[in-house]
Amino acid sequence: MTAAVSPTPRQARVRAAELTGRGWLNTGGKALTLADLRGKIVLLDFWTTCCVNCLHVLDELRPLEHEYADVLVIVGVHSPKFEHERAAATVTAAVERYDVTHPVLDDPDLTTWGQYAARAWPTLSVIDPEGYLVASMAGEGHAEGLRRMVEELIAVHEAKGTLHRGYGPYVPPAPAATTLRYPGKAIALPEGRLLVSDSSRHRLVELEADGETLVRVIGTGERGRADGDAPEFSEPAGMALLPPHVAEIAGYDLVVADTVNHLLRGVRLSDGHTTTVAGTGRQWRGEVDFAAHDALAVDLSSPWDVAWFGERVVVAMAGIHQLWWYDPVKRTAGVWAGTTVESLKDGPLPDVFLSQPSGVASDGARLWFADSETSALRYVEDDVMHTAVGQGLFDFGHVDGKAADALLQHPLGLCVLPDGSIAIADTYNGAVRRYDPATGEVSTVARDLAEPSDVLFADGRLLVVESAAHRIVAVPLESSVVAGERHQVKREAMDLAPGELAFTVVYEPPPGQKLDDSFGPPTRLEVTADPPELLLDGTGVGTDLTRRLVLNPDVPGGVLQVVAQAASCDVDVENAACHLTRQDWGVPVRVVDGAVRELSLILRG
Repeated sequence: MTAAVSPTPRQARVRAAELTGRGWLNTGGKALTLADLRGKIVLLDFWTTCCVNCLHVLDELRPLEHEYADVLVIVGVHSPKFEHERAAATVTAAVERYDVTHPVLDDPDLTTWGQYAARAWPTLSVIDPEGYLVASMAGEGHAEGLRRMVEELIAVHEAKGTLHRGYGPYVPPAPAATTLRYPGKAIALPEGRLLVSDSSRHRLVELEADGETLVRVIGTGERGRADGDAPEFSEPAGMALLPPHVAEIAGYDLVVADTVNHLLRGVRLSDGHTTTVAGTGRQWRGEVDFAAHDALAVDLSSPWDVAWFGERVVVAMAGIHQLWWYDPVKRTAGVWAGTTVESLKDGPLPDVFLSQPSGVASDGARLWFADSETSALRYVEDDVMHTAVGQGLFDFGHVDGKAADALLQHPLGLCVLPDGSIAIADTYNGAVRRYDPATGEVSTVARDLAEPSDVLFADGRLLVVESAAHRIVAVPLESSVVAGERHQVKREAMDLAPGELAFTVVYEPPPGQKLDDSFGPPTRLEVTADPPELLLDGTGVGTDLTRRLVLNPDVPGGVLQVVAQAASCDVDVENAACHLTRQDWGVPVRVVDGAVRELSLILRG
């Protein structure tokens, strides 16, 4: 969910703008000002709850937050994309759901976002102890560079006497007593009970068929990744039962998408014994390939849901906008669909575009999935991807009727109903929607739900994981038609001249690092366009960060989709570490005679 953004030169003495918004969370009710934070290094994290890249950054910052607790104050600035995210209750829930342990400014009107010239989710801005803005960067993967910057600022400001040590203004909220806390997904077990991923408490919870009575808990409830009889998870989400004959060979019954650990876990239901079955635990930031790999040797990125389809497990790999597959018998895994470009493009697999797939379900012939950032319902049939409902990254709402005109808002889950229609957890509309493939119509089944994150049909009932209400609830299968509202996120477009365009991604390794060509070319650049006709030349993948593009004079505008990465390694240190910096941009453009013929983006390491 990124767009072009340039760094503020670190030598520039630019006063940081005041922090202005609707209110504050995690401060005990106190409104903070920059004066309150003087003497500390302040890191502003501009985020929004829908954005998986923002969630990655929250986890990247946790070690820094702990390591530099006496000098560094992280301030989350919640800057919404979707209409639902503007609600104060949504922000409050997101802060607890994702275990945000620093002050958060609620900025529903993007006031502070605008003052800091943020144009991307996520964006990070660093303020020194004297209140000057010293750096801004977009995207994820900046933890090592931030660590070096913090060390440098500590040295400079301790020498000047302007650094004040001591703990910051974070005040934790009071713990809540509920059986579930922001549950993510649920499945029906063979004996009729329900198994729920209790995501915010890092465990699986088995309930009786009533959805309320606690039977047992799998997991310690502590964030971690331990295997064995007392397993640990980190925000687990989707689950899929293996067919009995496959489970017998694999040695476990259930595959769990262990989202923040970037792992798939196998759980034996008889005793809860858990093993890691796919993933290294490292977040994927590599080259795209479509080969089969040893499942334990591949890096994953925020697996959000899993489903059995075509004799293997399909994985909604939300963090890199792909569908993967996992074979529990051969113990291999690989990419099935998607290039990591975040957009909506159908066609033959694998060269399609997805946008944070977050829920998967199968009717046997088709693999259905909720593509949350495009607010879309999509499916794969005979290795071709189709969109049933959805119009793009920035169009959403609550509109029923013909699928071509219908709109959802950030759906996270779905299931196949007995009649072949699809029930959709339309999360940010607080609704359950229904799509009928036979008629091509979309209708509304239930409304006024608190962030439904999954749906399942069990024992003749449609059950909803009402995540922000911390419960499982049954809803009647009665449909209505809602005219609703249409929304569109407006983004400022860049004027570019038709014809040849000199395009460059600027990359400079962070201090103490150099480009690493040990395993081949250290840089990679992929350029595509939406619509494809926008570019007459220059699309595709290459290793040069400079490229000639040709804009079509007959297309008024669109979006340039850019993915760039660079490999670097430490210099002049023992046990030198390797680093991969990667960033995605979606750059809205207008094709205008007489406009500029150059475009530069900055890849910040």
